[in-house]
Amino acid sequence: MRKTVAALLSAAMVISLAACGSQETAKSQTETETVTATEQKETEAGSQENKEGGFTPGTYEGTAKGFGGEIKAKVVLSADKIESIEVTGDSETDGIGTIALENLPEVMMENQTPYVDAVSSATVTSNAVIQAVASALESAGADLDALKSKKGSENAVAKTEETVDTDLIIVGAGGAGMTAAITARQEGLEVVLVEKMPMVGGNTLKATGGMNAAETSVQKKLGIEDSVETFVEDTMKGGYEKNNRELVTVMAEKSGEAIDWLDSIGAPLPEVSFSGGATNKRIHRPEGGAGVGAYLVNAFKENVDQLGIPVYLDTKATELIVENGAVTGVKAEGKDKLYTFRGKAVILATGGFGANEEIYAKYRPDLKGYVTTNTPGATGDGIVMAETAGANLVDIDQIQTHPTVEQSTSIMITESVRGGGAILVNKSGKRFTNEMQTRDVVSKAIVDQEDSYSYIIFDQNLRDNLSAIEKYVENNIVVQADTIEGLAEQIQVDPAVLSQTLEDWNTAVANKKDGEFNRETGMDADLTKAPYYAIKVAPGVHHTMGGVEINTSAQVINTEGKVIPGLFAAGEVTGGVHGGNRIGGNAVADIVVFGRIAGNSAVEYCK
Repeated sequence: MRKTVAALLSAAMVISLAACGSQETAKSQTETETVTATEQKETEAGSQENKEGGFTPGTYEGTAKGFGGEIKAKVVLSADKIESIEVTGDSETDGIGTIALENLPEVMMENQTPYVDAVSSATVTSNAVIQAVASALESAGADLDALKSKKGSENAVAKTEETVDTDLIIVGAGGAGMTAAITARQEGLEVVLVEKMPMVGGNTLKATGGMNAAETSVQKKLGIEDSVETFVEDTMKGGYEKNNRELVTVMAEKSGEAIDWLDSIGAPLPEVSFSGGATNKRIHRPEGGAGVGAYLVNAFKENVDQLGIPVYLDTKATELIVENGAVTGVKAEGKDKLYTFRGKAVILATGGFGANEEIYAKYRPDLKGYVTTNTPGATGDGIVMAETAGANLVDIDQIQTHPTVEQSTSIMITESVRGGGAILVNKSGKRFTNEMQTRDVVSKAIVDQEDSYSYIIFDQNLRDNLSAIEKYVENNIVVQADTIEGLAEQIQVDPAVLSQTLEDWNTAVANKKDGEFNRETGMDADLTKAPYYAIKVAPGVHHTMGGVEINTSAQVINTEGKVIPGLFAAGEVTGGVHGGNRIGGNAVADIVVFGRIAGNSAVEYCK
């Protein structure tokens, strides 16, 4: 079976990242982009000049519809050159679409054409940037066909080879990788980060809920009672006792100090609420309920930069270097270089395979065709490298869906919406489950409804207290009405039924007793403040619980049950922490706690 896994994963590696699909792409396929040139300066002479390869000098502007709103481009041209490109867009996804806004103009300048490759995971934003710049050039009378022919017309240049010597190589610059890098660098190690995507962040960018932690300074300040023991038992119960209890215990025990560490690096999580499967208020969030992922990634990247840690972007690790049984380096391929990274130890933090349908559908055929909440980089290549080096794999067939995913955009609706008091209704306008059960249970409940979808219903009070909702509004996936009846009409359910559902729910909140589905958490506020909101949701592939086996020191274990010297791992590339189902909020706990453990363990190993 191990060989089958490796073969499947290896085969999937040859699929281009662009073909992996984008969380932004689906929306673009159903929309017609409007491109408006704001300045028309084309002249007959200029047109003729462009046919000969030049431009009409001047400043030109163009616009296009991006993922979250309008993209604007300002292009300055001389007679024979694109002199500058400035692109703006205020509503693109932070850390994903914004990377396209930052990176593409430079690539366009280098190639002197707008027709360059899209940034993986930001296809809609990339295409909008291309359209906006092309629109500006078209208004200048540029020959767009000639500019299109420039794409890929340069002669291929052989890649040069480069060797990089350091102490510690970390593969993957997501939350776990950057946590490990910061930790190890703070302890004096020379560290490099190797990231195959054009931006840092990985799947951490998609995290929207928060971080579970128990007995924290924040909980104590807020008067919230919780315990490490309860955290452990909730996690084991949520994972159907398939979890490695030792790993779960370490995660819970170290979670409090991890919250303090985040505070120390400028990423405090001062708010605490309920999440699905949690007995107590445990999920820690940024102030105002902002999405935790982009918030943490920005803080991690700032610390990485301040510490002077080199980050090799667009550089895909292909092989672990093993010498005398110990892992001592990594081979990787960049855009124009073949790298050999040599050091004393390697940490794998490459994430799971939730964007690799070939693999997850192998183990869960029922998930074939599901949308995924994962970034395109989550294809399992770290698991391949580790297995090739002798690592044991655990729980590889355990794959989780998230119940509330907007299907046209693959945007995941954070668990904090339900934790803040939202309810789920079916196409008849009725509740059908306890919304705060574990993700797999709620997902199945939705799939079992007629047409297998649901609406998540909330009010203005919840929106006011959870800023993450603003991104959903910006992305036009939220339906709004001043009355419950008006909302019912918009989502095409019986107004009388939805009104009764809300009345029953508000009574349950007032009485602190849900007699219908025995919900006990996320009932601090009723749904009575207009306007009212709805988002249509259904399950999507979210997390792969299986991966490389590790011990409590984040050391990778081989198929004989022994430690592989020099190899550590943290985050979704590993298996064992989450068992058969991951509790919401535990992914961030996992990456921060075990990212720090991996970093510290590597420090001890490298001494």
